[in-house]
Amino acid sequence: MNGRGPLRSGEPVMLIDRKRRRYLIDLADGGEFHSHSGVLPHDDMIGAPEGTTFRSTRGMVFTALRPTITDFVLKMPRGAQVIYPKDIGPILVLADIFPGARVLESGLGSGALSTGMLRAGADITGYEIREDFEAKARENVGRFLGAASLERYDTHVRDVYEGIGETDLDRIVLDLPEPWQVVPHAETALRPGGIFLAYTPSIIQVSQLHDALEESKLGFAETVEVLNRGWHVQGTAVRPDHRMVGHTGFLTHARLLDE
Repeated sequence: MNGRGPLRSGEPVMLIDRKRRRYLIDLADGGEFHSHSGVLPHDDMIGAPEGTTFRSTRGMVFTALRPTITDFVLKMPRGAQVIYPKDIGPILVLADIFPGARVLESGLGSGALSTGMLRAGADITGYEIREDFEAKARENVGRFLGAASLERYDTHVRDVYEGIGETDLDRIVLDLPEPWQVVPHAETALRPGGIFLAYTPSIIQVSQLHDALEESKLGFAETVEVLNRGWHVQGTAVRPDHRMVGHTGFLTHARLLDE
């Protein structure tokens, strides 16, 4: 979506109160945001610049901003567990997602990773075995990126373990329990030099995947894990946060070789 100019009806907005609690809403003409802190009419926000503060009927101050992709992923409706922003960023780099890249994604979940790759310019063919997950992914993508983004998001209720219909793909990106089952299909679906990447929560899954990759034409396999530790900074009190986002999943990537 166009993220510039005044706030408009029909687009998502993040409201942040004085305690930094965040509320994701969709602006609508005549709509209202209701909370324990009172009511805030949408019409007050429509046409205002980002970063404007508003008062509810009970005097609570809210700041209205367009959500970042991190805001949206953490607050969007979910049909399945999402890949978190700390992993989406590295996936875009490790899979080298570029504008116009032909990507096969399987395991769409709630569409968080799809949103990241589409925003980076990829054209995605998506396989998802559950019709409700496919529908939720499309709904979330369209809500954040706009309806036009769905033209580059060709999704199917289909089991990737049974095969891949596309060829000459630039990338294959998976969030599945058994990605090693996709390795033989990837050998014929990827173009030479294409990248295969799988997100897996368990190191046992990683081990089985590496075994399959070693017997395939996919080479230079590597696995990484991304940890995310915030810091508390208040005057001279500077220390790591007591909580951190530790393990979520492993990212294994490899490239298709010509022989």
